[in-house]
Amino acid sequence: MTAKATTQLGELAWPELYQATRRPLLAVPVGSCEQHGPHLPLDTDTRIAVALANGLGQSFEPGEIAVAPPITISASGEHSGFPGTLSFGTEVVETMLVELVRSADWSSGVVFVNGHGGNAEAMRRAVSRLTSESRRALAWFPRVPGGDAHAGHTETSIMLALAPELVVRHRVQAGRTEPISELIADLRLGGVKAVSPNGVLGDPTQATAAHGRSVITRLTIDLVNAVDEWWV
Repeated sequence: MTAKATTQLGELAWPELYQATRRPLLAVPVGSCEQHGPHLPLDTDTRIAVALANGLGQSFEPGEIAVAPPITISASGEHSGFPGTLSFGTEVVETMLVELVRSADWSSGVVFVNGHGGNAEAMRRAVSRLTSESRRALAWFPRVPGGDAHAGHTETSIMLALAPELVVRHRVQAGRTEPISELIADLRLGGVKAVSPNGVLGDPTQATAAHGRSVITRLTIDLVNAVDEWWV
């Protein structure tokens, strides 16, 4: 069966947004540009967020959901010790998300499909402000039971499923594998580099594309269910 095409906002002319039976929901993939160990690309979080947002769009009728161009730089200060990382910081990202939703009053609401854990605080604050303004916004965060924290088995498996050509396999190596709760104090003080010189929090050495496809499927189902319950 051929997957349904997603409605990509950036490919539309504005009159096309009024052809649907109701105003579309805007899905905004929120990624990052930050180190993901020596083996994964800097835009890993963005690629994952885009894949999930497209999966959301494919799960509804054509035109019901418009997928926005991704936010590719966000709050990544914890990775600032590594070359390639770019970050706006939490306060700027919060303001950016608020202004984005304010500008999207033509939609029936905005769902932020978050691919980067460092955006959590900015998203919570933004949604709180928007709710107080009677605007509709949902911040969705992927949760993988048993998954590792950063550039480990989980993210590497997903990237092997999404873009295997971008995974530098001869550089795949384990980083710190302790539970994040045991590292959080040092992480808050000195960022990821203070606890993991290679930037990995987890063990990607046994990652597989099959596991990555399974994770993407489960996360897409969770996202669709969350949106379905919220967007009525």
